Amino acid sequence: MKTIKIEDALKLENTIFIDVRTEKEYQDDHILNAYNMPLFNNDEYCEIGTIYKKEGKHEAIDKGFDFVSKKLKDMYSIARELSAKYDHIVIYCARGGMRSGSVANLLTSIGIDLYKLEGGYKAYRNYVLDYLKDIMNEKEFIVLHGLTGVGKTELLVGLKNNNMDIIDLENMARNTGSVFGFITYNEKPPSQKTFETRMFEALFFSKSDFIFIESESKRVGHVLVPNEIYEAIIRDGYHILIECDMKERVKRLCNDYIYSRDAKNIEDLKECINTFRKRLGNKTVDEYLELLENKKYEELVEKYLISYYDPLYMHSIKQYKYNDIIKFEDANDTIKKLMSFHKTAVKGVKQC
Repeated sequence: MKTIKIEDALKLENTIFIDVRTEKEYQDDHILNAYNMPLFNNDEYCEIGTIYKKEGKHEAIDKGFDFVSKKLKDMYSIARELSAKYDHIVIYCARGGMRSGSVANLLTSIGIDLYKLEGGYKAYRNYVLDYLKDIMNEKEFIVLHGLTGVGKTELLVGLKNNNMDIIDLENMARNTGSVFGFITYNEKPPSQKTFETRMFEALFFSKSDFIFIESESKRVGHVLVPNEIYEAIIRDGYHILIECDMKERVKRLCNDYIYSRDAKNIEDLKECINTFRKRLGNKTVDEYLELLENKKYEELVEKYLISYYDPLYMHSIKQYKYNDIIKFEDANDTIKKLMSFHKTAVKGVKQC
């Protein structure tokens, strides 16, 4: 059976990782776009663990065989299909022990060419943490700043579509980083580990040492930006201020939070607005709820921006010295300006 270290496995092209841990372990975090082929389901794994503690190792192994025997044919079929699509298969479990070893031995013995990952997911997790701790000594962020609704996320998506390296922290966190942040995402927010894995992937596979990112606070929704990444965002470097007319900001926010959503979003908005009673007072919140009820959405959003969000974020915006200030009027034109800035930054480093 062939084994491989995580740093070597990540460099293999056209590779699929097979995660033989339980669905629960997989959902908490997993390697890249690994395929989950659990040796045991959640309940089976717990039962085996209980038998191991109470009766011993051999009794636990016997029970494991009972569970696995029914799945062998399906596991072989899955592995065979994946081996036809990918040049390399890498199997892993929690620590590179019995689960991945038994599956790797079995599949290798019946003709499936693969690697077993040394150290399993734990080795990968340690590699991710070490990488995030040190990588910003080599790379630099081009940070996009701007008030709420100026279109920073839209610009990041446009840059990505033009093959530029980006890190979209809000998308990775499945939250736009405000009280209303969860509304634009239908899926469950990620674990801290998954959030960090997503950042790692974006950085590890980036083609340039200059990466576009949106200015964010340390907390984004339910997760925290790792210290080294956050420090790289706020340090002196490349900072661009994006500006946009109030009318366009309101239009963009209404589309993101209201017009493109279903009726449930209105109820979610009501709940969020009610959380502002201590900050804005009952009179103001009641006024905002009335605007929402009467479908005066654009008036509501503009009031929120003027009375709350703009004063809140203006303090942060004034803390930076900007390399450029760009008025966002046309998306394609603004993206071209950002790409030109990126080219200048790269050229400047090369000249040095």
